[in-house]
Amino acid sequence: MEVRDKMRGGPGSVTIKHFFDKSEFTANARLCARLILPPGAGIGQHQHDGEDEVYIVLRGSGILDDGKVQTRVSSGDAILTGNGGIHAVTNDGKEDLEMIAMIMCYEAKKT
Repeated sequence: MEVRDKMRGGPGSVTIKHFFDKSEFTANARLCARLILPPGAGIGQHQHDGEDEVYIVLRGSGILDDGKVQTRVSSGDAILTGNGGIHAVTNDGKEDLEMIAMIMCYEAKKT
């Protein structure tokens, strides 16, 4: 488990509970974790060039900003970002926003 303050320039702190270390993957993936964003916390705008990121919202709600549109996300939503696109997410609710995050890379893993 790790806590990142001002993750990607976002407000507050985000807790990351890794399910696996990236060295354990034999597939071309680099992250599979539970993210916990307390009220007011967020992940700042960032780009996934050469990879896709999937968020599955488990609990709470927040705002996903893709640089063009802000969309409300809540429990049960699945979000696919990447392919060079940018995004940010902020918990604007009153309870923790919990999501599963998975990042898969396009290029083959080097061995």
